[in-house]
Amino acid sequence: MGEHQAGRTITAVVFDYGGVFTPSPFAAAHAYATEQGADPEVLVRIVFGTYGTDSDHPWHRLERGELTFVDALTEIGEEAAAAGVRFDAGEMFGAMVDDDVDRTVVTESVRSLRARGISTAILTNNIREYGDHWRRRLGADDLFDTVVDSCLEGVRKPNPAIYELTLTRLDVQDPLQVVFLDDFEGNVVAARGVGMHGIVVGPDPRLAIEELHALIGAP
Repeated sequence: MGEHQAGRTITAVVFDYGGVFTPSPFAAAHAYATEQGADPEVLVRIVFGTYGTDSDHPWHRLERGELTFVDALTEIGEEAAAAGVRFDAGEMFGAMVDDDVDRTVVTESVRSLRARGISTAILTNNIREYGDHWRRRLGADDLFDTVVDSCLEGVRKPNPAIYELTLTRLDVQDPLQVVFLDDFEGNVVAARGVGMHGIVVGPDPRLAIEELHALIGAP
């Protein structure tokens, strides 16, 4: 079953995980840099690389399952030290738990989509060491028809191959039948590049969910 809006038929909705169901790691990096008087853009680039590309940066290799978390952090720490930037992974990622935004609206939206017969999926750039934790915390097995995790697939967003893999797992032939939500605009642009509808999730996810519901004609 699909939902119709302005001639479209939406049969599946794909969600990013971090920054959609949880606080944004990029926001945590910005806050951490600001607290220590560092340039946030410099720190984000050191930690996450140029995120809109798929490169040999240690974070990208980590998300493709090519490095362990410890090894990636070691390389990132060395780069930070060489740039004169203080980097403590525990402190930086710990800032993610301080976000007081209510994201239950996203989970409620997933349940409502499934009740309407629309398939749901997670497409995430993630790391092996965190896999069991985030899946259990989110209840991924109950909420989604499929989970596509970069570290298990050996490919990460924004590589078109991982979007195409997600469409295959959802058994969708026409990308225009799918909506993709992500907090990183480059990943949304890449989704649009393979034909999917794309919605950027901002600091308040309610706005993106409202846009999603308007697109599929949901109340």
